Amino acid sequence: MGKGKIEIKKIENLNSKQVMFSKRRNGLLKKAKELSILCDAEVGVIIFSSIDKVYQWSSTTRLNAKGLDGLSFKELQQLEHQLNEGILSVKEQKEQILLEQLKRSRLQEQNTILETETLRNQVEELQQRTSSNLLEFNPLRIRFSTTSSKADDYDCASEGEDDDNDENDHSDTSLHLGLASDVGRKRKVAKVEPITNDSGSQVASE
Repeated sequence: MGKGKIEIKKIENLNSKQVMFSKRRNGLLKKAKELSILCDAEVGVIIFSSIDKVYQWSSTTRLNAKGLDGLSFKELQQLEHQLNEGILSVKEQKEQILLEQLKRSRLQEQNTILETETLRNQVEELQQRTSSNLLEFNPLRIRFSTTSSKADDYDCASEGEDDDNDENDHSDTSLHLGLASDVGRKRKVAKVEPITNDSGSQVASE
């Protein structure tokens, strides 16, 4: 039985990604060596990892700028052309990696801005709720204070009326006492009127 078809998609798990990269890299280098030996071909492999680490292998030392003695001008031009193409490929790959990193950084920045704005809105909403709760609580205190003030005013007014009643009672009592004293004083005044009886004696009557 043949092996099942493996779905080719990006590996999200970092550890699994590193394991797969190491396995496939070694397999690719092995295949390149086999190809150069079996087919007598010049093979060069350059691999860039996700952490910008470079792995390279070549079937000849010419790609490493070694063993150039004995090459003709045309062969040197061909080698230069190959190296230039390799350099351009390396630059393009580096630019692509940098662009992806920049894109991820901008995306993270946008997410951070959105999170910050969300937190700010939550804080403002919480402050507004706290203010509204305080405003709802203060009128109750005001009503309680007003009721207490009215009760105090009523008590003061009642005390004032009681004091006035006491003063009126005292004045009435004094008035009655004064009238009684006058009446007693009048009663004590004796009027002597001469009364003549048959015997001609005078009797003092009060």
